[in-house]
Amino acid sequence: MKAIVANRPGGVEVMEMIDLPEPVAGPGQVLIEVAAAGVNFMDIGVRRGTLGRNTEYPQIFGVEGAGRVAQIGPGVEDFVPGQRVAWTYAPGSYAERVAIAADALVAVPEQVTDHQAAALMMQGLTASHFATDFYPAQPGEIALVHAAAGGVGQLLTQIIKLRGGKVIGRVSSAAKADAARLAGADHVIVDAGSNFADEAIRLSGGEGVHVVFDGSGPTTFAGSVAALRRSGTFCWYGPVLGGAEPIDLMSLPKSIKIGFAAFFDHIHTPALLRSHAAQLFDWLKNGDIKVDIGGCYPMADAAAAHAAMENRSTTGKLLLVPGL
Repeated sequence: MKAIVANRPGGVEVMEMIDLPEPVAGPGQVLIEVAAAGVNFMDIGVRRGTLGRNTEYPQIFGVEGAGRVAQIGPGVEDFVPGQRVAWTYAPGSYAERVAIAADALVAVPEQVTDHQAAALMMQGLTASHFATDFYPAQPGEIALVHAAAGGVGQLLTQIIKLRGGKVIGRVSSAAKADAARLAGADHVIVDAGSNFADEAIRLSGGEGVHVVFDGSGPTTFAGSVAALRRSGTFCWYGPVLGGAEPIDLMSLPKSIKIGFAAFFDHIHTPALLRSHAAQLFDWLKNGDIKVDIGGCYPMADAAAAHAAMENRSTTGKLLLVPGL
């Protein structure tokens, strides 16, 4: 079985495709033939050594994907061989086959393709958490969405719009503005740094936005605070790009609220994982949301996919496809 691994933390040069022993479905596990694996910023953090600091090497990359059940292990009752499934947070997904705990799997409807399912799981569930759980967007409210052309940003924009909200999308270059608009952003700010707050306030009628969704790292933190209206909410995420500086609570302006939105709080049981994934699949089937697949790379080109994501040249979701 071929898989993408690293033997030490570092740049894309540490990634290599090697042959490994075939995995086997153990108790409570399902063996999957991987059709597509999602590429995520957390994979870059693992490669750099900034996430998963107790990592044992060689480390197989990837935590997300979709495929078909090849074998079920003892005690598995929810899935059968041949069934199409998807997953998120299952280590070792940059591989031709992977053994995954059955509790981490969701069934994929016939109307949803493998590539759509792989592209939707982590970023869709993340966007769902932000806009329906951490801060349930309300009709007429205005949200500032950073990295609005990215996979999370596009899905977040669509869910906010589905709930009746308005979106100001920030992108880092003019080349990404159309992707944000196609996702439904009412306004797009092109800004590669931290000079977006005044424009966000102007576009929100001078009051500031109700909520900011910011995964762009510490460079945008101060601007996001400034863009909020009184009693606004700051949804912080994206630790791969670095955390904010220590905060003096008494210095926070306008009675704003700041929180770190943790993905697992949205899907902390198998039932919640399957319920929220089913909602995303229903929205997709009904045309309420769409998935922008920004690129499909052969699994052997995983390093190129990482490099493209790191230099911010991509929009939408990147996938690795075994056998492509």
